[in-house]
Amino acid sequence: MADLLWDDVRCFFDPDLMGSLPDMRVPDALVEDWQAALDLVAEKGWKCQYSEGEMVLPVPRAEVVLSRPADAESPTLRVWPTADVLAIFRFHADDEVDFDVDLRELRGQERLDVFCGFLREIGRRLGKPVLMDPEGEFGHPVLGFDVEADRVVALEEPLVTHAAGTVRLSRPGSARLPGGG
Repeated sequence: MADLLWDDVRCFFDPDLMGSLPDMRVPDALVEDWQAALDLVAEKGWKCQYSEGEMVLPVPRAEVVLSRPADAESPTLRVWPTADVLAIFRFHADDEVDFDVDLRELRGQERLDVFCGFLREIGRRLGKPVLMDPEGEFGHPVLGFDVEADRVVALEEPLVTHAAGTVRLSRPGSARLPGGG
């Protein structure tokens, strides 16, 4: 059974509402969690490409990447869990595994299942939640891998469209406009 159904959560994959590159994160991470994520990529055989600026290099150990000087070229790790789904890990901080996905690639149930499987693999390996926040709205996750449930779940009610406009139900009986309080 699918973690999420496309028809139930498609609004969370709308680039106009969420931004095209929502913020994916594993909070309260350690350098060991970053290394576990790198090891997972290698073990799963997912195609990947590590680069610093424009230079493509072999994937280093997490502690090497995370100890780079602040003025060094920005490191990124591009990971393709499937040929048509890309995640880009950013290495901004050692206390949070962060990456982006392009919502324009995540259309329909098949791609949603790939995405959920990717989050599940990371969450299970790290034993931590993997959260998706709208682009630029850090701290307001709409869905994520729930460790106790061992699946990806919606953390907000899906958006509902009315004649007056789109409204997000944040809890039963209350509504807020997207991006509003």
